Amino acid sequence: MSKGYLKATIILDNSKYKDITAHSMPNLIYVSREKCRTSPHHFKAGALNALLRVSATMTNAPTILTLDCDTYSNDSQTSHRALCYLSDPKFRSNLGFVQFTQRFRGINKKDIYACEHKRLYKINPFGMNGLLGPNYLGTWCFFSRRVFFGGPAHLLLLEMPQLGPKNVLDKPIQSQEVLELAHHVAGCNYEKNTTWGLELWVRPIGRVMCRSPCTRLRSLSPYGSLVEDFFTGYQMHCEVWKSILCHPDRAAFYGDAPMNLVDVLNQNKRWSTGDLEVAFSKHSPITHGTRAMGPFMGLAYAHYAFWPIWSIPITTYAFLPQLALLNGFTIFPKVSYPRFLLYVYICIGAYGQDLLDFVLAGGTFHRWWNDQRMWMIRGLSSFLFGTIEFSLKSLGIASHGFNVTSKVLNEDQSKRYEQGSIEFGVSSPLFVPLAMAAIVNLVAFASGNVELIRGSNSLEELFMQMFIASFGILNCKPHYYKK
Repeated sequence: MSKGYLKATIILDNSKYKDITAHSMPNLIYVSREKCRTSPHHFKAGALNALLRVSATMTNAPTILTLDCDTYSNDSQTSHRALCYLSDPKFRSNLGFVQFTQRFRGINKKDIYACEHKRLYKINPFGMNGLLGPNYLGTWCFFSRRVFFGGPAHLLLLEMPQLGPKNVLDKPIQSQEVLELAHHVAGCNYEKNTTWGLELWVRPIGRVMCRSPCTRLRSLSPYGSLVEDFFTGYQMHCEVWKSILCHPDRAAFYGDAPMNLVDVLNQNKRWSTGDLEVAFSKHSPITHGTRAMGPFMGLAYAHYAFWPIWSIPITTYAFLPQLALLNGFTIFPKVSYPRFLLYVYICIGAYGQDLLDFVLAGGTFHRWWNDQRMWMIRGLSSFLFGTIEFSLKSLGIASHGFNVTSKVLNEDQSKRYEQGSIEFGVSSPLFVPLAMAAIVNLVAFASGNVELIRGSNSLEELFMQMFIASFGILNCKPHYYKK
């Protein structure tokens, strides 16, 4: 017991338990970690950190696999593939981790919530694989234990050498000494006034820290990240560690995707707030990242970090042309003007390239349409609220919260999802700008038609604004019959 919260370690004795083929079962270790009142974001980043220490006391295995709670293995050869990379003399000296592409089972035919995240999980990682390697995606990743203790040429010193990556264990897992040490290092209090908690930058902590070959840089705050996976990969690549993307034909793992809109938007809002924390820190990928990793890798991380800023142009196009249409103003050139061709080229070129990338990555037209619609929806909700939340926190007005994505499904919800019906879930402020956009676009389109009938303006003058309003209505279609 510790501060009123249970802390326990459960070990499976492989000398007693056998599988159906009479082979010994592996040592299954379960750690229940006490809650830490001083850190509201301890449960994921802090739990990973605690498990890293506990595993060091029990096995100190050189390879670590991180998985989400809803993940299950789909290929028995996955570990073999990862170890082939991690053990290869060509890569071993500076290879930090092997990241498998994320795939989900149970996504409906049209992927109405764009849960595949083709760009995040496949297209962009393949591009980064030609540089230092893909970012850590938070799960389905094999790490070298050495990567958590400094750069390839620098190994940090610890108060307890037993936790170091080079420590050799000579005691059985179930010995009293090992169990006592495991209980000690699993606690939140262990990190107080130690290099582990103050200086040692084990990446699951989620600190915005990077290290040059000669200088250690201070962290912004311990356990201060909502996207510890993004920070983890970023920090490792700044340390000159490399990573490899593994994309076998047969999925290595499968996970579950959220099946209602509010869970999807809450998840993306959490990512948005966390991304902006690093984007506007002194270790921003635009400045520090480009110096530490090179311009291309720095810009690749900046693309992720500044994602939520898309809320500004998306919100502008969702409301400004429509409000101008309602007031009888024209803000775009006439169809007959040569400048109009520039808008046509930008629109067709951007959407055409996006569709081509999506289809080449194994997608379909229907899934692409839902993906671009969800991009609009996220821009008006998740990105917008994430940006506001980060801004308020930066001004000291409010601090971010943490919404865990629900993994619990009921039969009716799953059935509606399979039928392709968008389910909003519980009421949420995230839906307010979406509802406003749906109403404004519909009213503006109707008002524009009235203007055309009256002859107040010609179609040549209002075409672009009418087109944008109709496109908004098409994307807002699910909001007109909310379920």
